Amino acid sequence: MSRLIASAGLSGAVHEAAAAGCAESRMLLSRRAMMGVSVGLFSAAFMPKIASAASADPRLLVVVLRGGMDGINVVIPHGDKAYSSMRGAIAIPRSKTLPLNDDFFGLNTALPFFGRLFRRNQAAAVHAVCTPLRNRSHFDAQDNLENGLPGLASNSTGWLNRLLTVMPKGAPIRSNGAIQVGEAPLLLRGPAPVLGWSPTWFSHPPAPITDAVVTLLRKRDKELYGALAAGMKADALAEKVSSGENDNVSTFRKAFRGAGRLLSAKNGPRIAVMSVSNFDTHSGQGSTDGFLWNSLHELDSALREFHDHAGDIWRDTVIVMATEFGRTVRINGDNGTDHGVGTVALLAGGAVAGGKVLGDWPGLSKRDLFEDSDLRATTDLRAVFKGVLADHVGVPLTILDETIFPESASVKPMEGLVRGGGGGFVAATSPARGGGSSRAARRADTPIGRYRAAYPA
Repeated sequence: MSRLIASAGLSGAVHEAAAAGCAESRMLLSRRAMMGVSVGLFSAAFMPKIASAASADPRLLVVVLRGGMDGINVVIPHGDKAYSSMRGAIAIPRSKTLPLNDDFFGLNTALPFFGRLFRRNQAAAVHAVCTPLRNRSHFDAQDNLENGLPGLASNSTGWLNRLLTVMPKGAPIRSNGAIQVGEAPLLLRGPAPVLGWSPTWFSHPPAPITDAVVTLLRKRDKELYGALAAGMKADALAEKVSSGENDNVSTFRKAFRGAGRLLSAKNGPRIAVMSVSNFDTHSGQGSTDGFLWNSLHELDSALREFHDHAGDIWRDTVIVMATEFGRTVRINGDNGTDHGVGTVALLAGGAVAGGKVLGDWPGLSKRDLFEDSDLRATTDLRAVFKGVLADHVGVPLTILDETIFPESASVKPMEGLVRGGGGGFVAATSPARGGGSSRAARRADTPIGRYRAAYPA
């Protein structure tokens, strides 16, 4: 059977670094069977046609970056006067970053492909984001990211599974339910059908045996027959993905390559979920090299694999890469950072209204920090997810507020994330849309402009 989207370990130094994370992070890795990558692929035609979407046939890839990614050293706020002094030995000089469209921020050099997409207006970032639960626990924060609830909850369902439950009955399902590789993330948990598939080294059973089982179940157990048929279709899709693979490419990158091919299949899925466990940088984080740089570079290479194998569907794709929390602003005694709050979310895809950094920047000076420790989160991560689902998928606001993200009416969908969607309400690196005001005036009214006004040089 196919081995492409496998229970994949991380490559080389990245795997070693992930294993060196905090005890809670290692426990989470163990809970997920040390899977560097877990993948879930939703049904093909989930589109309910219940609202206007920017794309007629959208694709969505959600990547959960587990461990707590240090957003401050991913999209680097050089325009903040406190950055260098607060970061100490892990501060990244402006000359060692990739330019973005605003001189306030720079991009980590480990992300050259993301930077290229950004300059093509096919990638964006949302800074100073976090989940609503801010207690710095991997267990709680990851669950909160995936269940989409306002606080702690047990035995909850995932917000993407709840998305499936609101799709109208009778919608054509081209790949039957949802498919998940390895242990299912909480994002997929719930009443909507989720097909489990695990690559193995075993060969397929002989065709006569398979045919006999199919015939028997078709006559005796329609429900089990449907599950078997869906599983066989998923396996056939995965076999296509793995054909002619180059074993010199890491399994991590192959997973993204496979997701690109599967989403581009004519009758394939339209939504994918992946998890990556390698961002817990308690020690050896580094600046222009080290743990974080290696992890980001592998992610960037994997993103390129997805792009290169997605084909024409890239133009209809939004990729959201989000982590459970950020890191402390100050460096710790082990040349790393500890669990924090505010961080960055990354978006990429041909359907992204890119070339900008969004979010209200709160500042890094001591008086601006959350609990004297962390980047203060000014944007609820649910606003990012809601913005994508509203403008890219076409989900109505009432369903977002009440069903997919319960008790979230106060969290408005972020606009300006998707081409053809609403106008950006917090664009930090590009002028606000509309109006006849001057470019300088529009830039002064961005979050960075307001920050500079409050903290003049």
